[in-house]
Amino acid sequence: MLKERARLVAYWVWTTDLVLTTVAFFLAWWLRSHLLPQVFPETFPTELYPISRYLGLLPLVLAIWTFLLVTREAYTSRRTVALAREAWQVVQVVGAGILTLAAAGWLLRLDFVSRPFLILFGCLDLVLLLGEKLALRLSARHVRSRGLNFRTLLLVGINSRSEEVARIIEDHPHWGLKLAGFIAPNGSCPATFAGLPVLGRADDLPQILQNEVVDEVIFVLSRRQLEEFEDSFLLCSELGIRARVALYFPHMKARVVLEELEGIPLLTFTNTPGAIFPLFVKWLADVVLSALLLVVLSPLLLIIGLAVWLTSKGPMLYTQQRCGLNGRRFTLYKFRTMNLGADERLDEVAHLNEVNGPAFKAKHDPRVTPIGRWLRRWSLDELPQLVNVLKGEMSLVGPRPPIPAEVERYERWQRRRLSMKPGITGLWQVSGRAGIDDFDDWIALDLRYIDQWSLWLDFKIMLKTIPAVIFARGAA
Repeated sequence: MLKERARLVAYWVWTTDLVLTTVAFFLAWWLRSHLLPQVFPETFPTELYPISRYLGLLPLVLAIWTFLLVTREAYTSRRTVALAREAWQVVQVVGAGILTLAAAGWLLRLDFVSRPFLILFGCLDLVLLLGEKLALRLSARHVRSRGLNFRTLLLVGINSRSEEVARIIEDHPHWGLKLAGFIAPNGSCPATFAGLPVLGRADDLPQILQNEVVDEVIFVLSRRQLEEFEDSFLLCSELGIRARVALYFPHMKARVVLEELEGIPLLTFTNTPGAIFPLFVKWLADVVLSALLLVVLSPLLLIIGLAVWLTSKGPMLYTQQRCGLNGRRFTLYKFRTMNLGADERLDEVAHLNEVNGPAFKAKHDPRVTPIGRWLRRWSLDELPQLVNVLKGEMSLVGPRPPIPAEVERYERWQRRRLSMKPGITGLWQVSGRAGIDDFDDWIALDLRYIDQWSLWLDFKIMLKTIPAVIFARGAA
């Protein structure tokens, strides 16, 4: 849990460090080459060599900085490190980096690496990196103070060890972990424990996980209590909710990962992807590509919006509550393809449903407008969901986000499709969605995606989405 979060933060901070170092590099060249000769012509009578001469030096700079930052443990947990100590580490890294770069320039006879350039580069890099560290800490405090970016945890067990786990988590609010409360063994059930509510007993856990947003469950139990909670472990596995326990449980088929919480060993059982760096790349691709597509497609979005607005009464966009990661509610955006009041007329067209199960899909839905039918055929009504991706509520690739009413009718095994962030496209879309009329088959494709997920799978799905959209394959 904590190691995974720390690794994700480390990858992000490492990327930011290198970007800022690159900015400092080019800014130092510009200041020395253009600004200083104008301001101090006697001290700096000439400009530097062209920037193309320095481009070959940049990979060496980034390699040196990465090595120094890693060796100085800049990407280990910063939770208990004072800001002054972290700032001193940055000073050491930049100082050692500039000295190493100066030595390399001398040994390799790089005459374009001048001392004023190195001093400017070092000062600028130091200011940017120190500003980054301060901004990260202030941002984290601000985000936490607003109750955002938390993972919700349940603690199962009423004992001194579970109380210790709760205390450790509450003593470190900057970890971004929020305790919803405790689950007691069957039998006596106090109203509160360790200052937190006791939400119920072991037998109540299935209902609690159905009704509450829960990201992880930590089982803190004695040996004799393991058998009592066996069904609870299996339930978490079926729902795609991570379960963690301090003792080995023999009947779990999920992937087991050994982790540590302040010296307390935890076994993690999960059926969802857990590789932090690939997930970081997936998130980065979502942000970059969604922002780029929104800019590139902005003229098309404007044209479609005007066409929807001019051809039927109502707003250009249709918003609807959907269920995202682990059941989180969010507002999904689409171009409106139906007449106003279509949601209230669902009962009138229920007999047209072509899907077995809680979902609704009708090829000849009378509520759809003429332009809406055309937008659906080419999947253009989905384009506003790029905003949901940019906001972090969805991904470019993933299971489709269901409506809450649909989720309420899910069987227990079907809820595991909520264990990964929903996407605009996925296996269902590229498998001929209109030809898949069995809801269980939809779910099976989503679970197959979760079980087999990789960056390569996402890439293949995005490639297959292009011809599926162009040729309107499987569109209703």
